[in-house]
Amino acid sequence: MIKISQKLRSQLWWLIISVDYDYSRITIADHDLTDEVLTLWLEDKQDFKNSIDECLQVDIRVRDMARIIKTENLNSYEGTRLHPTKNFAYKTRIEINTPVQWYRDDASIPEQQWTREAILKALLTQLVEAGAASDYAY
Repeated sequence: MIKISQKLRSQLWWLIISVDYDYSRITIADHDLTDEVLTLWLEDKQDFKNSIDECLQVDIRVRDMARIIKTENLNSYEGTRLHPTKNFAYKTRIEINTPVQWYRDDASIPEQQWTREAILKALLTQLVEAGAASDYAY
């Protein structure tokens, strides 16, 4: 679960409404990663902004980013390992690196982009599902 402030929640809803609920129109204009926060600047693909200051800035904690990378299996692959003592092979997920280290050190440029898009998708999905759940709460 990504922590979303009420102000950001409102801003994201305005962005969703401005794209007529066509989530594919929401794009990441730019990004920045520090030790604590992944910052995404969002905009409408059909209404590009002149500067980054005009885009919606979304800050996501690195631990939320790591959780999404792990959940989506982005930092691992399915492979075969040999049991160390019983000498039989078995299929398992093999982790390449810890989620954030994988993103920084091992992921290719397209993999980093896919990761940011997966994070955006998770954020929007959480927002819409939470909104729908609150609409039907009694």
